[in-house]
Formats: sequence, structure tokens, C-alpha cells
Amino acid sequence: MRPHTPSADCHWDGSRRTPHPRRPLRVAATSPSRLLRAGQSGRCRRCGHHIDWYQRTDQRPIALHPRELAASRVPASCRWHLSGGIAHPHGDGSAWCRIPHLVICPGHTPTAPTGPHLESVRRRLAVRTRRLIDTGLFTPAPEAACTPPARSGPPCRPVAQMLLSRYLAEAPLEDLRCVAQSRQRRRCPQPVLTPTTPQGRWTLLPASPQRGQLALPAGPMAVYDLSRLPYAEQLRWRTQRCPSHAATPGAADLTLAGWQPFDPLLHAAHVHTRLPHPPPGRRREA
Repeated sequence: MRPHTPSADCHWDGSRRTPHPRRPLRVAATSPSRLLRAGQSGRCRRCGHHIDWYQRTDQRPIALHPRELAASRVPASCRWHLSGGIAHPHGDGSAWCRIPHLVICPGHTPTAPTGPHLESVRRRLAVRTRRLIDTGLFTPAPEAACTPPARSGPPCRPVAQMLLSRYLAEAPLEDLRCVAQSRQRRRCPQPVLTPTTPQGRWTLLPASPQRGQLALPAGPMAVYDLSRLPYAEQLRWRTQRCPSHAATPGAADLTLAGWQPFDPLLHAAHVHTRLPHPPPGRRREA
């Protein structure tokens, strides 16, 4: 045997003495999505399996199965493909496609027949989920229910109006964090609502339906109105960025913004008819 002489650039175990510098992740200026793929993989709260989050053309998030499947074994209604980081709900003509995780999730009851191949994939995932639960590595999350807020507090998921549209927030306005990537390659910890920037106001507006929906009973609802702010400020709220990252157009997003297009029929539980009262220390003096 010939003795192995380690290189001068490596330790005795083969590891490098000087690690390579980590290249910062960037998004091309021509990319239709400002979202970095790093950090967009997670686990389903119902079954514990890996999922990949992508943005659809309507700016809504969708969880896709991390692996591609043969398009011939997937129904046409379940085929998705990716283009420029955006998920499109149809095939692209290739032999492979992506499918939504909800189609094969063991913790979700399918509403339409998916075919024998997807049913076999669903059964295999169900076996793995049971194994994770039995070994204590996974606990299914209960259905999250939004508790009615107190009369003195804001809604847990408020409705905001900006850019001529209404959106449902994922958390109270004070808890909305910036989604941009910081210099430490982590999510920015700064909030979106800051006292140094113009703020919106709570007001009562009619709960008007969108196009193609049934008419709702006439009645006002509490909305955090941002439509009076400048366009740049409304865009900052829509992209869910802090003031410093809003002034840096080259900064990429590390996660999807938590806004959902508000639908008065689907989000009826988040419609509040009373304005939230400000805390005692913030009430305006007469």
C-alpha cells in the first residue's frame, strides 16, 4: 500500500482548510417570479410528506408534489407544469408533469376520481404517514380555526384594501413580517407595519361580491383601507416588504406573501361588521 499524503489545502480527514465562499442567491431581472427556490420546500401539516410551494398565475400559492410523474398516468385535470418559477394548471406537452399534493395527500379526502396510478401513490404515502405517526416523528396538525376577536382587538385575519382589490391577511397586521431575504440569507425579521411610514385606516365598506358571484346581503364590513396611500406604499404592502427592502428592487423573496384575494363567500368567517377599537394608549384625544 502506498501512503496517502494529504494535500496542503486539506486537513487530515480530507476537509478543506479554506472553505469555498458561499455564493449569494439571486433572481434574474427577467424572471417572472421574485421568489427564491431555496426555503420553499416544506412538509404537509396533514400527512408529513415533502411539498414544494410555487406561485400560480393568479398570485396564489400551491403545494406541488416534489417529484414528476408520467403524464400518461395522470388525468388531464391534475396536470401542472412550471415555467419561469410559475405553476400553470395544465400540461406543457412533455411526457412528464407535476401534480398538486392535495390530490394524493392521505390526510385529504379526494373529491374526484384520480385513476389507479395516483391511488397507488396515495396508498404508499398513507403507509409512510402511519409509520411516522407510530414512531412519534409526526403529529397531524388540527384544523386551524380563527377564534372571534375581542371587541377591543383587531381581527386575527384582517381584510385590507389596496391596489383596487381586497386581500385577506394570514395574520394580524402587527405580525406581518417582511418576506425578503436579508444579508444573513435568512428571512428579514422587520415588520411591514412601521410607525415611520404612512398607515391606513379602519373603515366600514360594503361587502360587494366579485364578478360571477351571487349577490350578498347588503351590509358593511371592517376593512383596513390602504387605497389613500401612494402607489409605491400600496405596492410595498402587497409585496409584503419592509421599507428598507422595498427600496431595494434587487432583493429576492424567501417566501410567498401571505395575502389571499378576498372572496366574501369563501372567507365569510373573516367578515367583521364592527371596527376594531384601538388600545387605550392609542386613542385619539378629543
